[in-house]
Amino acid sequence: MNILRRALRFVQRRKEIDARSSWDQRRCPYCGAEGSIGWGYYTRHPWLLVGQLTIKVHRYMCKKCDRTHSEKFGWIREKCRYSREVQRKAIDQWMHGRTSLRRVAEFLRSEMGMQERWYMWACETIKKGFKVCFLNASTVCRWKQKAGIEAEKSIPGQLEGIESSGEMGTDGLWVRMAGKAKGVILALMDSKTGLIYPPFLARDEKSTTSWKQLFDRAKEAGLKPKKLNGVTSDGAHGLQSFLRKWMPGVHHQRCVWHIWRNLGPKIRHLVAQEIAGKVGEEAEKARVTLTRELTSLIHRILDAATYEKSEEALAELAAHRLGTLLANYLRPLLDAIQYYRMPCHDGLVRVGPEWMWRDFRQRVSRGRNHGADDNWERAALLWAIYWNFTPAQRRSERKRTYRRSGKSPLEMAGTPPGDITYLDALGV
Repeated sequence: MNILRRALRFVQRRKEIDARSSWDQRRCPYCGAEGSIGWGYYTRHPWLLVGQLTIKVHRYMCKKCDRTHSEKFGWIREKCRYSREVQRKAIDQWMHGRTSLRRVAEFLRSEMGMQERWYMWACETIKKGFKVCFLNASTVCRWKQKAGIEAEKSIPGQLEGIESSGEMGTDGLWVRMAGKAKGVILALMDSKTGLIYPPFLARDEKSTTSWKQLFDRAKEAGLKPKKLNGVTSDGAHGLQSFLRKWMPGVHHQRCVWHIWRNLGPKIRHLVAQEIAGKVGEEAEKARVTLTRELTSLIHRILDAATYEKSEEALAELAAHRLGTLLANYLRPLLDAIQYYRMPCHDGLVRVGPEWMWRDFRQRVSRGRNHGADDNWERAALLWAIYWNFTPAQRRSERKRTYRRSGKSPLEMAGTPPGDITYLDALGV
């Protein structure tokens, strides 16, 4: 069951519970018999965003099986002090609001109990009959962990039936776990739609096994390996070994930004050797001139419109007095630089999806309480579901167009979630 059907089933179940009549509440949930008799009631004091309520929960006893049951409410869970709206706002404020768990608890306490920061917001309002709220960060953390567990359970078939372009981008983010251990979160993104498959927490991105586990997880979530056509990455050795061994027919597009980053020290070293005997203004002028000559030639290679023009620019770089070392570095990468221009790679990008980790750091990393391996991985899975459901900011400019302006990755993939949110998919 994919994530959309899972969320829709949760919403329908919640609405069915709220729509149940008093006669439906009397039906025994154990044997299904009707006509249970009243068996008293008990009171509950749930917290809503508007404050604390007192409600009566009626109990019933089945005349057939002699078992008792209580009436159900869709807006609050059993044995829970806080309603669904409070839990949903807490998780959404932690994720979308980019704040810490303690601040989430503080804002909710202030709103529900008219206390603490509430006096700063409504300084002229008089508080009447509101009880003190004691919501703390550990409770919000527990809600977040439950949502992470639900995200982990949804991995099998999470994106099954959702269209994939076959053009992917992948990257990893190093994170600090419990103690001094380090791990890397590996993520696979559809370059055309922006859809992220369930991430995987590995110990080392240089290992072929780690990348195989990432693609196996994507396959478990619904990705069809036969549809894979191209992958953009920074050139991690583990990924290259994996593609050569397990997916030899998939083209590996090298990230142009990382190629520039690797060329920077080489250019500076060559220029420094060339101007070693010069000083002052003469040295600075020579440094600027040589750097511009080399970068201009490299730009012509990396930004060439066709493969033939790229080869011509590479020959010019090799003929330059300082370009032999740079040409030898770029020559084996010439094919991998131009894959994205091939007609069969519609949607493949030439820059790896490293920019997505900025969104991850601004949101999930704000918790700073992950530590253990399971918590980090669940937080990453939670963020991936949030990403897939959340539409991009609407933008409209004269000189620039945005591919996903106002659209979510699921909508770009042809399955718009509509009124369903990522909180419904997590069963919050």
